[in-house]
Amino acid sequence: MEYLVISITALFAAALALFSGFGLGTLLTPAFVFFFPVQVAIAATAIVHLVNNFFRIFLVGRFADWKVVLRFGLPAVLAAVLGAWLLGRLTWMPAMAVYQLGGRLHEITPVKLVIGVVIILFALLDLIPRLRKLNFNPKYLPVGGLFSGFFGGLSGNQGALRSAFLIKTGVNPKSFIGTNSICVVGVDIIRLVVYGASFYATNFALIDREIWIVVVTAVVSAGIGSLIGFRLIKRVTINTVRYIVGAMLMIVGAGLTGGLL
Repeated sequence: MEYLVISITALFAAALALFSGFGLGTLLTPAFVFFFPVQVAIAATAIVHLVNNFFRIFLVGRFADWKVVLRFGLPAVLAAVLGAWLLGRLTWMPAMAVYQLGGRLHEITPVKLVIGVVIILFALLDLIPRLRKLNFNPKYLPVGGLFSGFFGGLSGNQGALRSAFLIKTGVNPKSFIGTNSICVVGVDIIRLVVYGASFYATNFALIDREIWIVVVTAVVSAGIGSLIGFRLIKRVTINTVRYIVGAMLMIVGAGLTGGLL
C-alpha cells in the first residue's frame, strides 16, 4: 500500500512543483510520515528531492542565474547544517507525554511536535492569500537563503520561503526553476550528510530494505512527474488543489503534534 500511495504522491507532487510552485518535499514528507518514523520520513524525502532536482538541473540547469545561486544558495547551504543538526538533536529527546487512545499508545515527542508545527506553518503560507503573495527585495537574498536553508535542513519545508525571495530577482521561468534546483541540491546534499552523521550513524535499525525500495519507487515516480511538468511548463495557479493540499497538510501537522502519527 505504501508503494502505491508514495508513488502517486511523488508523481503528482513533482509535476506540480515544477510549474505551479508546490514543493515536492512539502507534499512527499507527509506521505512518508504515515509509514515511517518522522526523522526517517524527512531523510527519505531528502533523497527523492535530491535526485529529482538533479533531473531538473539536467532539464533547465543551463538557464540558472549563478549570481543568485551564490547570494542565496551559499547561505542556504550553511544554514541547512544547523537545521539538520537540530533535527538530529530533537530525534534523541525523550517523549514529552504518552497517552492511550483507541487501544493504541501514542507519544508526543519533541521531533514530532516541532515538525508538525513547521508543516502547519508552511501550509498556512500556501493557504492565506496575503502570505502567499509575500516577496522580498533582492538585496535580502542572503537573509532569505539563511531562513530557507535552516528550515530545509530541519524539515525539508523550504519551497515557499525560497520562492518568496527568488521571485523578485527578475529571472524568466526557466531560469527561476534552474536557479531553484541548484540551490536545492546544495541544501539536500549537506543535510543528508548531517542526517547520516547525527542519527543514522548510531541507529541503522531505522533503515531496512523496505524503505530503500520505497525511496527508489518514489524517485522514479518523481522523475516521471518532473518530465510531465516540464512538457507543461507555465506559471499557473491551481487554487482548488492548493486549498485541498493545504488542508491535508494541516491535518498531518496536527496529527504529528498530537502524537497520532
